[in-house]
Amino acid sequence: MRILGIDPGTGILGFGVIDIDAKNKARLVDAGVIRTPPNQEDSTRLVTIYDELHEIVTELKPEVMSVEKLFFAQNVTTAMSVAQARGVVLLCGKQHGLELFEYTPLQIKQALTGYGRADKKQIQEMVRVVLELTEVPKPDDCADALAAAICHSMTSRYA
Repeated sequence: MRILGIDPGTGILGFGVIDIDAKNKARLVDAGVIRTPPNQEDSTRLVTIYDELHEIVTELKPEVMSVEKLFFAQNVTTAMSVAQARGVVLLCGKQHGLELFEYTPLQIKQALTGYGRADKKQIQEMVRVVLELTEVPKPDDCADALAAAICHSMTSRYA
């Protein structure tokens, strides 16, 4: 199974693609971020997110999309912006026929560490360990997207 994990954001959107083999072993396929300039109009930023995500999905052909749910934001403006980016992500996934799954930060932390209140460094280290990487993926948004993908791989085993 090929899973695309997404850490939604308007300025920086993290993505991570992993393959899960028959023995439930995860392997990194690709990961990175989609960046949009803060001085652009929201509509232009959303088009950039859609276009770049469309290219990623077209090229890497995931079967499933695992998206981190918006759980908390510092302010209403941030929440609205992230919600708009999430909408674009979900639309792109549906248009490509992907199965969509959404997980809260608590669910992702629980799946990766067994502890729903784990800190960012613990999550990043588990991403590194599970994917057998020499170092933690950077930036944080990329590691968070991979965590969302790994969460789905662990959660879907028991569904």
